[in-house]
Amino acid sequence: MTSDIRQRFEKALAKTGRPSSDFDLNSDVQLPPERRLRPAGVLLAVAPRETGAVMFLTKRAPTLKHHPGQIAFPGGKVDDGDADPVAAALREAHEEIGLQPSIVEVLGALPAHETVTGFQVTPVLALVDEPFVPILELGEVAEVFEVPVAHVLDRNRYSIQSRRWRGTRRAYFTVPWGPYYIWGATARMLCALADRMADDSD
Repeated sequence: MTSDIRQRFEKALAKTGRPSSDFDLNSDVQLPPERRLRPAGVLLAVAPRETGAVMFLTKRAPTLKHHPGQIAFPGGKVDDGDADPVAAALREAHEEIGLQPSIVEVLGALPAHETVTGFQVTPVLALVDEPFVPILELGEVAEVFEVPVAHVLDRNRYSIQSRRWRGTRRAYFTVPWGPYYIWGATARMLCALADRMADDSD
């Protein structure tokens, strides 16, 4: 199973593609060309299971100032000590959920994603082929859970919804799983991966 999913991911990563954005569904938004985005990295960590591969997602702590309680990938901004967004994603995953970099096989990165909060996020796709017991940093993460990869790769599972944000109506992708409402930047990056893997014949 691991070799099969690795081959599918590597094929998807080899495809060309454009960066994604929180503004992809909001063409009326005019972004200033001189804007400066802060680099960040998130880890799309996939593990094999008897019933199919799963991906680790987190529920952010309710006490956080930004995006409390939302569903997110492990990851965060690039610090001075990080070599690049991949290093930041691995470091943050270790700090947030106790995922040791030594058991993570990085396959590559998807095109960067621009967020409404001014980050340029690099989604790092990786495999975790060893047992992993999460250890949560409770100041940042309330919960870590597994979502089937088959679910987030199914474009039929995605919908577009909207809400008012900063005085205007903003549209965004969603891909709910059970009690977890996966939306916004997390859903958009997952959708970009699903699009790349939709046709393995390319």
